[in-house]
Amino acid sequence: MPLPEVDNPRHLAPIQSPDAVTYTDPADEIESRSLWQDAFKRLLRDKLAVISAIILIAVIGVAILAPVIAPYAPNEMDLSNRLQPIGTPGHLLGTDQAGRDILSRLIWGGRISVAIGVGAVAAALVFGVLIGLFAGFYKGPIDTLTNFGLNILMAFPYILLAISIITALGPGLTNAMIAIAIVGIPYYARIVRGSVLSLREQEFVQAEIALGASNARIIFKHILPNVLSPIIVAATLDVGWMIVMASGLSFLGLGAQPPTAEWGLMLSEGQKYIRNAPYVSLLPGLMIFIVVLALNFLGDGLRDALDPKLKQ
Repeated sequence: MPLPEVDNPRHLAPIQSPDAVTYTDPADEIESRSLWQDAFKRLLRDKLAVISAIILIAVIGVAILAPVIAPYAPNEMDLSNRLQPIGTPGHLLGTDQAGRDILSRLIWGGRISVAIGVGAVAAALVFGVLIGLFAGFYKGPIDTLTNFGLNILMAFPYILLAISIITALGPGLTNAMIAIAIVGIPYYARIVRGSVLSLREQEFVQAEIALGASNARIIFKHILPNVLSPIIVAATLDVGWMIVMASGLSFLGLGAQPPTAEWGLMLSEGQKYIRNAPYVSLLPGLMIFIVVLALNFLGDGLRDALDPKLKQ
């Protein structure tokens, strides 16, 4: 006697190898889009986050258009006009100790400082996420060895570890970015590993394992999308921290080298003139403060938008 047909409103696939046939659940796609749309609407209601996003977009836009909008070349010197005050005709924000236009150097310096922060976070994010995904999913010896290595790196103060790496590689902008990225890898690896350890025991992951799905499919299609929210928030907050660290390294003479226009290096060079020309160091310091503060407000807004339970 044939079995009666059963209506399947969710359009679920028959039990086959997930690698052989791929079925998409429309309800899950709609739910996913709705969650991101709701998060975006909550973010728009956060005035501080919106203002911060506008400031960051403006800073990035000015940095990208630096060759067009900067009134002077960043390293163009005029010793006859050194240490001109703010408001000097032809030099809106004055000049530094070498007669270079401070406004132009701030614009070009933003391009370098923001690029260092974003580049270092991107590199740390890629390696940290991959390490966390595989360590949390496979567990056992892989997780033990990975966790041991991460604990060793995190045992060192971040700035001392970065200085040690730069000492081995040599001072310079590229080496500073490499050192900052290496220091940030354990941070992302620990966040992702903790999330994966929890998600691995969830029913939807266990169902994929029972159906014979490949590990790569489970990791990248089912687990990775569920750890995006904390990663996005962490990365947004971390860009500001990376900019501060890069500026600190340049201040110590280990990052950008003269005559590069970089905010940390500009602050370091201007400290000698803090009494008679404080604006030379205060202006790049103010730019660092504004950008980092905007990133922190935007990161807080993203955290609340992606996880509204935190507000309760």
